[in-house]
Amino acid sequence: MTIIFLLVTAILVFIFIYNKIFEGNIFIKEISPFFRKLIEDDYEFLLKLRYEGEEVDLQEIFEKRIRNSVITFILLIFLAIALGKMAFIIFVIAIVIAFLVFKYPYYHLKSMYRRYLHTIDMLLPYYLKGLEILVQHYTVPVALSKSIETAPNVFKNGLLKLVAKIDAGDSTIQPYIDFANEYPVRDSMRMMRLLYRLSLGSQENKQEQVMGFSRMVSALQNKAREIKYQDRLDKMEKKTMIMLFATGGGVMLLLFMSMTLMI
Repeated sequence: MTIIFLLVTAILVFIFIYNKIFEGNIFIKEISPFFRKLIEDDYEFLLKLRYEGEEVDLQEIFEKRIRNSVITFILLIFLAIALGKMAFIIFVIAIVIAFLVFKYPYYHLKSMYRRYLHTIDMLLPYYLKGLEILVQHYTVPVALSKSIETAPNVFKNGLLKLVAKIDAGDSTIQPYIDFANEYPVRDSMRMMRLLYRLSLGSQENKQEQVMGFSRMVSALQNKAREIKYQDRLDKMEKKTMIMLFATGGGVMLLLFMSMTLMI
């Protein structure tokens, strides 16, 4: 009877807190300063990148991480008491699991950021190839402006800001640097510096500079193709390993069942 009572109590506490039937946020706000010491250096940056263009309360998102962690810890302790297994090692395990629940949203954001970088790393050379063609007929600022329409969606926001700064009269390298910082992938900084130098060049040596830019873009495209090919190989290897483990596990399970039946 005690076990049933504890389980029902734990479930009700979880439902009440999760659905905010009673105000548990006061407690969360009081303990959030202690969790602040655990916050990651790049967490705010990753959140802003994840919710770019959306109005979000970063403090509320962080407190949600704390709430989920605390709820997990309480439920595990209740479960251990209900099962009569409460011990110091169980307490430690509950803390570890609660900590992992707290860290999971951050690791998820990091994983998304890595995929984001990989995407722009693969798309940047092809965007620059199209820009190279435009640069042959227009000045660099005009070519950048005309490239926005056909650019991959991931670059459009950065290009709009880059062109806006140039149109506002900023003739320094800073708008190009800002673009490279917004898309910090392989050779993005070097390509933006090269593009800026191209914008300063005279018409006499423009063709030579464009040829140099073209060689750089071709090299980046070759690297992108190699990475794409390697990604396919890695994906095939993972599928093969999964099939081998599944087949091996199935065979082991059948052998175990056969031995059990024989006994």
